[in-house]
Parts: sequence; structure tokens; C-alpha cells
Amino acid sequence: MKGIMLAALSRLKTPGLSSSDRFLRCFLAKEVLRVELRFFGVSLSPVRRPTVVGVRNVSTSTTLCDKSRGNPKKKEMSEKKLTRHFVDHRRVKLVAGSGGNGASSFHSEPRKEWGGPDGGNGGDGGSIIIKADRFVKSLAQVVPVYKGEDGQSGGSKNCYGRNGSPKYICVPLGTVVKEQGKMVVDLATHGQEYLAVFGGAGGKGNRFFLSNENRAPMTATPGTPGQERVLQLELRTMAHAGLVGFPNAGKSSLLRAISNAKPAVAAYPFTTLNPHVGIVKYRDHEQVAVADIPGIIRGAHLNRGLGISFLRHIERCRFLLFVLDLSAPEPWTHLQHLRYELDQYEPGLSQRPQAIIANKMDLPEALEKLEILKSHVTQRIIPVSALTGQNTEELILHLRELYDGYLQRDGSGESKPTRW
Repeated sequence: MKGIMLAALSRLKTPGLSSSDRFLRCFLAKEVLRVELRFFGVSLSPVRRPTVVGVRNVSTSTTLCDKSRGNPKKKEMSEKKLTRHFVDHRRVKLVAGSGGNGASSFHSEPRKEWGGPDGGNGGDGGSIIIKADRFVKSLAQVVPVYKGEDGQSGGSKNCYGRNGSPKYICVPLGTVVKEQGKMVVDLATHGQEYLAVFGGAGGKGNRFFLSNENRAPMTATPGTPGQERVLQLELRTMAHAGLVGFPNAGKSSLLRAISNAKPAVAAYPFTTLNPHVGIVKYRDHEQVAVADIPGIIRGAHLNRGLGISFLRHIERCRFLLFVLDLSAPEPWTHLQHLRYELDQYEPGLSQRPQAIIANKMDLPEALEKLEILKSHVTQRIIPVSALTGQNTEELILHLRELYDGYLQRDGSGESKPTRW
């Protein structure tokens, strides 16, 4: 094969040629060589360059590598995790924004020597506003310290500084704002706002002090600092009815039986560590909110255990449902202790419209204790079994009677009754 190429080149080799002629001769020699090789059955294939070994092929498609997530069902949070996220009291320090400083400058322009003062005023500091939001369920997102936005300082050419934007703190409905133990405002309606701290006023520029007596004032005042307060936020559950009883009386089971709420249920005391609110729906589309208040112990009004934090949520309930455990040795004494704790916390709290519920009627000794309970109590008693659902219809109907009475009492006055 080398001999054939040399023979072809020797036939086309001619001395004394120009560069263009040499290029043409080389091209013709290459074509002659290709024809001769094809005649002998040899193909002239181009030289292949070696492939450079680099990074391996990586797929950038997430659909091939990622796991199929789908739409997994949201898991219900345990009572321990709910308690970690549920906060019903906070102590916050609010510092409003300071005002911007006023500017001291004079107008400077060619052929205008006495332009006069042109320093602008500073902007006002941002205020902090507490706003009730029905989509917020806890005070867990409230941080201990809030600082408002400061106003910008004024500039030359009569430029005023920008005001600081107001900062909003969203809290649940039923949040009470206190200062040094005294109630300041009760945020009970959606969208209700309370201006907690005012932003500082902006300083004045020297343009502000221009007068006929003083044509070239040099005075400019600084901005005033914002207001500062320390407030206590307390959440009181907004509900029409409250289930009141000792630990392990079956309040959470009863709430699951009559409403759409799903509080944790277990066979030990203090299963419920924070209030739960369930909605009881009727055929006429009326809704009654029932709150499951954590178990009250003796001495709760003295803040034993978490007594006061539990009793705080009963203040807003318009009528009470006393849940008595018929498996206890003397359930009628529980009613006396519950009323005593409520009256010691707030006088007259136990005198609100109420119903007495005898729970755990599925037990063998429940009928005998129910008769003894009726001999000690003159009020109406509703025997139910939260476990089997026995006689829960009577409880739901009586709950509606208490709710209708609440609407008539509050509807006749100036205050508007709360509806869900």
C-alpha cells in the first residue's frame, strides 16, 4: 500500500512549481490514490481520534432518580407534639421604630448664591400592631422581642425621609393583652387590631425653621425614639360550651363522640395537655363549638400543677358541661369540688348555664351510682356513654337548647353573640 502511494506521488512530482500549483498537484494526487485504492478493494477510512474519558453520564431528570412521592396522607400529630407547638401565653417586648433625623443643607446652584435652606424632614418610625387572625391557632409563632422599622433621615433638595413600615403581630382569636397584670384589650373578632406601640416622630430639617427673622437657619432636630412596652399575651379558647371535669373523666372521648374533633384518648389521667375545640353541626346549619378543657385537680385555683392555665380557657365559655366519672367511688363529690375551684378562680363562674353529664354508663355499677347521684343533685342529669355512644343524642339536643338560650340573652343586649 505504501508503494502505491509513492508511485502516485512520483508521477505528479514536478520541480520548479509555485505554491498554488503544488497544492493543486497534492489534491489531485490524493484523488488518484483514492481511486487506485478503491480499485484494489482497500477503503481509505478517516483517522478516528481517541475519545477523551471524562465524567460519566449523569441524568439531570429528577423523574428518573427521585422517589415517587405521590400524595401521602398527612399523619395526625401526637398529643406530645401538639403540646410542644401549642402556646397559650407569651411575654413580649415591643420596641417601635425611631424617627429619622432632619437634614441641614443649603441649596447650591450656579448663578444662585443665596438659594436658602433645603434640608428635609426625617421619616416617622414604624409602629407595631397586634392583630387577631382566625387562621392562627396558637401563640407559638410569637417571638419574645419585636423591633419596628426606623424612619429614614431627610436629605437635601427638600427630600423627606421614608416612613418606617408598620409591623403586624398575628394572634389567635380570644387573645387578651395585659400590661403589669391589667387587661388592656381583648381581641375577640377577626381582623381586630390594637396599636401597641407608636413609632417615633421624624426630626425637622432646617427648611422647617425658615422664617422672616432667620433666613439661613442651621438648626435640624434628630428623630425621637419609638415607644417601648412589655406586654403579656394570654390565649383564652373561644367556644360556646366547655367540658369541665377531673382527669380521666372521659371528656376527650365525649368530644370525639359528639363532634368532629379528634383529641388523643388513653387510659391514664392528663391525656389532654391543651384545649381542643370541636364543632357540633345541626341540620339547620347551626354550629356549636365545644371545648375540651384539660383535667382540673383540687387546688387548681392556687395554681397547683397547671391549674390557672387550664381555668383560663373556661372564662369565655357561655355554658358549662360538667362531666362526672361514674367509675369513681363518690362521683357526686366531684361536682362540688369542680364548682368550688371555678368559684375560687372567678366568683360566679360556676353559676353559668350548665348541664351535668354522667359518663361511663356502660359500666356495671353505673346505674346504682346514677340513682345516688340524682338524690344528691336537683338539676337535670344526662347519662351517656362516650365509649358506646349511648344517649349522646339527648346531650346534643340539650346542648342546642343551651345555645338557643345564649343567643336570646346576648341578642337582646348590645353585645353581638358569637357564631361559628
